Amino acid sequence: MIKWRWLLALTIWGANARAEIKTSLIDYKDGKTALQGYLAYDDALSGARPGVLVVHEWKGHGDYVRRRADQLAAQGYVVFALDMYGKGVFAKDHAEAAGLSGVYFKDRSLMRHRAQAGLRILQSQPRVDRKRLAAVGYCFGGTTVLEMARAGMPLKGVACFHGNLTTPTPARPGGLKAKIIVYQGADDQWTAGGIPEFEAEMKAAKADWKLESYPGAVHSFTVKEAGDNPASGMAYNAEADRRSWESLTAFLTGLFK
Repeated sequence: MIKWRWLLALTIWGANARAEIKTSLIDYKDGKTALQGYLAYDDALSGARPGVLVVHEWKGHGDYVRRRADQLAAQGYVVFALDMYGKGVFAKDHAEAAGLSGVYFKDRSLMRHRAQAGLRILQSQPRVDRKRLAAVGYCFGGTTVLEMARAGMPLKGVACFHGNLTTPTPARPGGLKAKIIVYQGADDQWTAGGIPEFEAEMKAAKADWKLESYPGAVHSFTVKEAGDNPASGMAYNAEADRRSWESLTAFLTGLFK
């Protein structure tokens, strides 16, 4: 079922250029699991457009990932924010989120399979150029898009924001076809321990990769809902958010030249 709604027209390319961002909720399934994702695109653009898959953080598919989808759609991409947990499933707190995400951290094949179900929805959109696809993920979603790249899914590139970088199934030498960029808080004690292992994996795989680290930023530095107390281990950092978003914009532009 598709439910249509309109967002306010956004001026993005000058006074005379207006983007009408059209969005919809799309129900789909992975096996017997009912899922619901969010599609966003600029209705004013014609022709096939690059497609970007967005994967939510560990609490689940909610307002945050939809805002990111809207931002990317305003840049001219057809965007699908997938659902990893199930329709309507959203953690009430971090303890519950740890339980939900933990299922997939323990079973990377399930993580990859569920993500691939969302990718198929993006690929099925008539406005999408299937040869120009990328994936962007936040926290748990960052880990997920790295697993998609390791699995060899048809992506030009993936971008991981404050994600867990380690994996029980590292990429084979020469097996990584997607370009990879990682955005890391320099003071993120939750994920920093995985950097040496990740770097070694990327070098052994001869990957095209880059890691950007932001001083003073801790975990969830792009998420305003994380609050403003770095001592808690999770906090928003406006400067790191701005710089990483500008870098992502350039990364995607380069992918789809």
